[in-house]
Amino acid sequence: MEGREVYLDNSATTKVCKAALEAAVLGMEKEYGNAASLHKKGWEAQKLLDAAKKGFARLLGCEEQELYFTSGATESNNLSILGGVVGAKRRGRRVVTTTMEHASVLACMEELEAQGYEVVRIGPKEDGGFDPADFYSAVDENTVLVSCMMVNNETGLLFPVEEIGRAVKRKNPQVLFHVDAVQGFMKLPLSLKRSAIDLLSASGHKIFAPKGIGLLFIRKGVRIKPLFFGGGQQNGIRVGTENVPLASAFYAAAEELAKNRKEHYALYEMLKSRLLERVGEIPEVSVNSKDSCVPYIVNLSVAKIRSEIMLHYLEQFGIYVSSGSACSKGAKSHVLAAFGYPAERIDTALRVSFSPETTIDDIDYFAEKLKEGSTSLMKMK
Repeated sequence: MEGREVYLDNSATTKVCKAALEAAVLGMEKEYGNAASLHKKGWEAQKLLDAAKKGFARLLGCEEQELYFTSGATESNNLSILGGVVGAKRRGRRVVTTTMEHASVLACMEELEAQGYEVVRIGPKEDGGFDPADFYSAVDENTVLVSCMMVNNETGLLFPVEEIGRAVKRKNPQVLFHVDAVQGFMKLPLSLKRSAIDLLSASGHKIFAPKGIGLLFIRKGVRIKPLFFGGGQQNGIRVGTENVPLASAFYAAAEELAKNRKEHYALYEMLKSRLLERVGEIPEVSVNSKDSCVPYIVNLSVAKIRSEIMLHYLEQFGIYVSSGSACSKGAKSHVLAAFGYPAERIDTALRVSFSPETTIDDIDYFAEKLKEGSTSLMKMK
């Protein structure tokens, strides 16, 4: 169909929703003051900021004072890990994470290793899942922080974060537990009040808010060393003039998602079922996502067709998917390698990710073009 566009790369970024757009415009055009200013325009901006924090606190089951706005999840992850480790440095020099983390977490771990910290990386079991007992075993009296994601950004693997958190706290109650919640934020239920999570990162552009805004939860009593220094905004933890329009837009998008979470999840399950049914008709396709994965991210491989080639083939028909994490810029997937997949399967992987606007027709169109591509591109080899 001429001019048709099917966007199936929502794990990389999302289209800004109407509620977020309207909130951002309000903060830019009308209530545009600096939240630190003492006059009326500053007060108006501060009200928007306070409303966003209050709203997030309600959605997450935490206190407003435990929430900080950042530039995105990369900053939130850095602040949690590097700032958290420095804040707890007297407790030890050991950190625990997994082999499947986002690039921003992996880079923090490499930096800690360069500083002399011991980093323990836990891999998945044969079934592709993670066992909280492995985290329990990895933690000792010298461990200062454990970090793992909620949902893997390439495969959709769902981590048992609450069970992991309880296990590590049972072994060492002082250990900090950080969760990169980017791909599960507002799509899965989350209540922080009675959770074992001490630090949690989230990003606006993954949930239909603009790029450049993130959230960080720091449980009361947890000491974090700031990465930046300046005017003392946000209790000195994350200084710099607050981005009021984007913070307001982020909350508007989150509220919209939270309201429709069950409905969206049911849609994603239906879409995934249809996708698996349709690609099951293509002999060259193997599904890389395991049973313990969320329904809105599906990773698959098309035998003998390199990811980039298939990606651009689909693009000419207005279909947009990804060859893995957008942050990897086409590098080989460390996530699929951790699953033990062979190089050929990793080199031919595609990630398909849904939004509430994705339809059954979109899935059928994608499957049809994927099948055509697997046939025609093989003939060209």
